[in-house]
Amino acid sequence: MAAGEFRRHRSRHDGVTIQAMVGGDGPPLLMLHGYPQCHAMWHRVAPTLARECTVVCADLRGYGDSSKPRGLPDHSNYSKRAMAADMVALMRSLGHARFDAVGHDRGARVAHRLARDHGELVRSLTVLDVSPTLAMYEQTTMAFARAYYHWFLFIQPAPLPETMVAAVGLRGLFGRHGIDLGSGSGFFDPRALAQYLRCFDPRTIHASCEDYRASAGIDLEHDRADRARKLAMPVLAVWGARGVIGKQFDCVADWRAVAHDVTGHAIECGHFIAEERPDELLAVLLPFLRAARGRG
Repeated sequence: MAAGEFRRHRSRHDGVTIQAMVGGDGPPLLMLHGYPQCHAMWHRVAPTLARECTVVCADLRGYGDSSKPRGLPDHSNYSKRAMAADMVALMRSLGHARFDAVGHDRGARVAHRLARDHGELVRSLTVLDVSPTLAMYEQTTMAFARAYYHWFLFIQPAPLPETMVAAVGLRGLFGRHGIDLGSGSGFFDPRALAQYLRCFDPRTIHASCEDYRASAGIDLEHDRADRARKLAMPVLAVWGARGVIGKQFDCVADWRAVAHDVTGHAIECGHFIAEERPDELLAVLLPFLRAARGRG
């Protein structure tokens, strides 16, 4: 994202400041990053999207340059419900009453809850390389636990996971012997990687563990309460064929269990789709967004 094309915007909600980069002109599009990243992960797709959308690339609560409060005992301030409410406040502060939402990884889980709790605001939902949280926990196998071992490490009580993550750092987590998400190496733009490293401080490490703790607790309660209520807006599910989701889950079937109208596409890459295969992502995302806008 070129500095001249995107401007910084901050909104305040529930005692938390959310930062976003905003650019373009047209129907509003909210984009939510995953772990352990920030808004910079969209740099290879946001400029193209901004040719026909007002693109809002937000830093989630606990990540990037947004606020990073200490977690509450029940982790509720990192529930996807709380994080989704942040995004509603952000979009309202920009004057957007209805918008499309795209989320990757943790951001997709926030976008899912946003569509659940504020469906009247979300025109369409795009989720990148995730199945719904409840489905993934309920389908946990030994193979999944080995591949996504960080899910089960990060949910342990503080400060054990925070201490361990801080000891190895971001490069250690995703280095040669770290978490393998099918992406290989060398595809991160050095400027984006510098932003991820800059923001990966002790507050982010704690906040991100709280994010995962909430997902294994209060978020599951919210998801179970919504089992019988399917999402009404169109959903696009995109996953990396070489990643864990592509190999271990039926992504389309999982999303069809929670939404009425689901389209699915695999892309030949690993987990970090928007940075590994931006052109292929845009080739499926842009027609989906146009069709959703056409439907109102």
